[in-house]
Amino acid sequence: MDITNINPWTIFIAASLIALGSLFSALSFGAADTPLSDVFTGVLSAGEGSLNARIIYELRLPRTLLAFMAGAGLAIAGLILQTVTRNPLADPYLFGISSGASFGVVLLMAVAGISAGFMLSTAALLGSFLAMGLLILIAGRQKNTQVESMLLAGVALSFLFSAFTSLLLYWSDPQAVAGILFWTLGSFARAQWTTLWLPCVVIVVCIGFMLSFKRQLNALLLGDESAITLGVRVHRFRILMLVLSSLITAVLVALCGGIGFVGLMVPHIVRFFISQGSTAGLLITSLVGGTFMVWVDVLSRSLLKNQELPVGVITAAMGSVFFLSLLFFKKTKA
Repeated sequence: MDITNINPWTIFIAASLIALGSLFSALSFGAADTPLSDVFTGVLSAGEGSLNARIIYELRLPRTLLAFMAGAGLAIAGLILQTVTRNPLADPYLFGISSGASFGVVLLMAVAGISAGFMLSTAALLGSFLAMGLLILIAGRQKNTQVESMLLAGVALSFLFSAFTSLLLYWSDPQAVAGILFWTLGSFARAQWTTLWLPCVVIVVCIGFMLSFKRQLNALLLGDESAITLGVRVHRFRILMLVLSSLITAVLVALCGGIGFVGLMVPHIVRFFISQGSTAGLLITSLVGGTFMVWVDVLSRSLLKNQELPVGVITAAMGSVFFLSLLFFKKTKA
C-alpha cells in the first residue's frame, strides 16, 4: 500500500497517539526505571505521595515536556527556513541564527555569571536578532539573488559567531567553562515548571502564524516571481518568517543550548510521507520533531551509566548518518 495515498489526518491522528505514548513511556526511564503504573500515578497525583511520584512529576515530566517542545520548535523552525529559501538543507544553524543566540547566552554567562532565568532568553533573543539583522543587511537588498546570498551569508555568520563564542570560552573562568561547554552541546537538565510556559507560548503562536500564512508559504515554493504574481510581498514575508524562526530558536537555545540537525532531518522525514504545505503536514512535522527529541533525551540519559550525554552530540551523529544514507540511496537509485 502506498502511504502517500493515506488521508493526511489519519497520519496526524497516528502521530498524535505515538507522541502521547512516547511522552508517558519516556517518563519511566531514568537512573532507576519506573513502572508505567507509577508513571500514571505520579502524573495524575501531581507529585503528591510517594518519592517516585515526586521524581516523575517534579523532575522527569518537565524535562520530557521541554524535550518535546524543543523537537517540535526546531522542526518548525527548520521547515520555515526550508520553505522561504526553497532549500532542503536550510536550518537555524546554517543561517547563523542558532550561533547568534548561543553567542548572546555565552556572553551573558561569561560576563555576568548568570546561568538561568529570563535574562538568558533575552540574551539569546538579542543574539539571534543580531544575526538575523546582519543577514538581512548583507543579503536582503539583493532581491534578484536574495536566497543564494542569504545562504552564503548565513554560513559565514554561523562561523563568525561560533568563533566569538569559542573566544569567550577561552577567556572565561576555567571552572565555568565546563558548565558552559556542556550547555552549548545541548541539555534538558535545567527544565523547570516555571520556565516551560515561554517555549510553549512561542511555539504555539508561531505554528498559528504558519497556518494563517499557509497560502503565502505554498506560493513561495513556486518561486519568487510566481509568488509576486499571486500577490505575496515576498521580501517582507521572508523577513517575517525569519523573525519567527529566530524567535523559536532563541527561546529554545536559551533553555536547552545548541541542538543541531533536528530542523534539518525532521522536515525531510515527514516530506517522504506527506506534503508539508497542508495544515496536517505542518502539525505532523511538529509532532514528529517532538517525539524524536523525547527519545533522543531518553538515549542521552540511558546510554552511559550514571552519566548524561549532551543531546546535541547524539542529534549530530544521527543527522550525519541520516544524510550520508540519503546521499547513498539517491546515488544508488540514480
